[in-house]
Amino acid sequence: MNTGTRIVLATPHARYDLLEAALRERHGFDVLRLRLRSELVPATLDAFQPSHVFLPHWSWKIPEAVFAQHECVVFHMTDLPFGRGGSPLQNLVVRGIQQTKLSALRCGAEIDAGPVYLKRDLSTLGTAEEVFLRAAVLMEEMIVAIAGGGMPPIEQTGDVVHFTRRTPEQGDLRQATTLADVHDLIRMLDASSYPPAFIEAGGLRFEFTRASARHDHLLADVRISLVGAHPKEEPT
Repeated sequence: MNTGTRIVLATPHARYDLLEAALRERHGFDVLRLRLRSELVPATLDAFQPSHVFLPHWSWKIPEAVFAQHECVVFHMTDLPFGRGGSPLQNLVVRGIQQTKLSALRCGAEIDAGPVYLKRDLSTLGTAEEVFLRAAVLMEEMIVAIAGGGMPPIEQTGDVVHFTRRTPEQGDLRQATTLADVHDLIRMLDASSYPPAFIEAGGLRFEFTRASARHDHLLADVRISLVGAHPKEEPT
């Protein structure tokens, strides 16, 4: 048990609520959960005095004043230094990569370039939400190992490959030319807080989720709305 060990879990997403509970109840950590961008500030962390600040799926920029004073650990869904940058899962799927690594690394001034504590195998199959939930399960063991101490991060080695953050417009299904492409585009955006794959026609917007591949066709749920009826979300 890690009774008395203070850690911060900074993430706005409900999918990590079970992780928070497990760290408290199963492993005995004193956990401060931060959900808002405005909460991740030196004053809050200085008052709590955590051993580590863990940031699963934190899409906002981490202030230098935070990572300069506290041990901040981020999680990235690539085998670093391959795949530094935005939209890692989506960039893996469009490249046809079905197996990746979940890397836990120290946050620094250069994005995704910090030394790595450890990596774990992760499948990219299924919906984006399913992949994120699998990653959350891996994070439990990774956080316990890192917070336990005695595991200095190791500098990244190998060829650096950068990913570019994808935009909502790249979810347009008209770019797909095969059923497999359509399936991948729908599933890789099928997660809470992500703008879904879509087609616009005749003043209507069709948004697709829960795609299921059959022998010669796909089945999916569709939401139909007027074009411009709601603001386009940025992926987070």
